[in-house]
Amino acid sequence: MSRPIIGITSSLSCDRDGGSSQVLDCRYVDAVERAGGCPLILPMCTAADSLRPLLELIHGLIITGGPGITEGLMGELPADLPPVEAQREQSDSWAFEVLQECNKPILGICYGMQFINARSGGAIYADVEEQLKVGAHSPRRNGGRGIQHGIELVRNTFLGELLGEVPPGAEVNSFHIQAVAQVGAGLRVNARSADGLIEGVENEDGGIVGVQFHPERMPGTIWERLFEHLVERAAQWE
Repeated sequence: MSRPIIGITSSLSCDRDGGSSQVLDCRYVDAVERAGGCPLILPMCTAADSLRPLLELIHGLIITGGPGITEGLMGELPADLPPVEAQREQSDSWAFEVLQECNKPILGICYGMQFINARSGGAIYADVEEQLKVGAHSPRRNGGRGIQHGIELVRNTFLGELLGEVPPGAEVNSFHIQAVAQVGAGLRVNARSADGLIEGVENEDGGIVGVQFHPERMPGTIWERLFEHLVERAAQWE
């Protein structure tokens, strides 16, 4: 049985000599492989027609975590959150647009969820801790200590049906400074944290799902179902 090809976006790391490197946490690749997919790291190109043939080849897409969203921003980015590089933002936009055109499944993670929401016309808090006076949601604001918290799935949503009841004590991790303020057109909230922050969005048929946490960092948990769902949907396009 063949594995559907899942494209995975990456981030840029600037070198001291003025160059840059394309970087990706290997846990994204591992999560796709465990779910039965063939992970393919997408390059960042300078022209849409350079990337499009590859985007038409893949069967599903993961928009990974990253730096600060600048589109649809409410407020100003804090000093400890650099803005997304123009090259990454453009490549992510091309990938999102082509997969939408083809109606292929997309999973957005952290920055990826915020990106999907902003591209759909939604609004993003620049610094949710400062703007809403909530506790830290990022280890960099918590003395480097990891953050875990509970989550509540919204009833009558695709994610709610996919995961069912979240087991007692099941928590998610937290690495974000920004957060979704207003949901974009065609999207709805499917999960919230105890302090009311939006932890997930989706479109009506579940072809697009976004989560604020990082499921790739929680192997062996219920959250791996997100990758399995992506691969299952992507298999329809083989």
